[in-house]
Amino acid sequence: MLFYRAALPLSRQTLDYVAGVIRRHRAAIGSVWRRLNPGRQALLVLAYLRKGETFGDLGAGFEVSTTTAWRYVEEAVELLAARSPDLRKALRRAKTDGHAYLILDGTLIPIDRVAADRPYFSGKHRHHGMNVQVIAAADGDIVWVSGALPGSVHDLKAAWIRRILYELEQGGWITLADKGYQGANALLTPYKGRNKPESQKVANRAHAKLRGRGERANAQLKTWRVLRKLRCCPDKAGRLVKAIHVLQNRELQAARQG
Repeated sequence: MLFYRAALPLSRQTLDYVAGVIRRHRAAIGSVWRRLNPGRQALLVLAYLRKGETFGDLGAGFEVSTTTAWRYVEEAVELLAARSPDLRKALRRAKTDGHAYLILDGTLIPIDRVAADRPYFSGKHRHHGMNVQVIAAADGDIVWVSGALPGSVHDLKAAWIRRILYELEQGGWITLADKGYQGANALLTPYKGRNKPESQKVANRAHAKLRGRGERANAQLKTWRVLRKLRCCPDKAGRLVKAIHVLQNRELQAARQG
């Protein structure tokens, strides 16, 4: 077996944050000794999430077993996901931050499923995956991410299941969304149909320009390569996305401070 050094495009602040979360958890449960210290476990977890490394490769690189690598990642992902804000809290924070409007968009997290797994098949994307709803600010920062639903669930239905429409309406938010959410009173969606009058075409272009800024949020999530194709249980997709949301926020904070 060959070994090599590799770079991880993340800040030192993010590594320190994850290590601190792990260190406090170990102290709380009275964990006396581990094969890797909190800093090394944090680095292993970040390598898994950012680069999509397999547990076997991670185990070999960090000199632990494949099972230990899996256990370390599971533990840290659960701890990080628990720090992702719930919808109501996230919207209150967005109001405090002074955002003028929000953008709601769904994204599909591809999974490794066979054709018989119909509940996971997205007709829109023509691929098996998990549906995740993302609320973004006008600058493209991620405000909130939902848990995952099977890919066959339509975006509008997913927004209803997660009570997103209710919370946005209660908060008095101006929220932009694509045509997949048409029919929801709480959202501003583009005009549909052919041969639209020029006024509607102009409105659609302005809508797309404003909404496009928020689509950067989904692109941020997909820079974490583990989300490009999950090879784990689909039910874990929601926790992974929430954990990555927490880490992405730390990266943005580090970039603004540096």
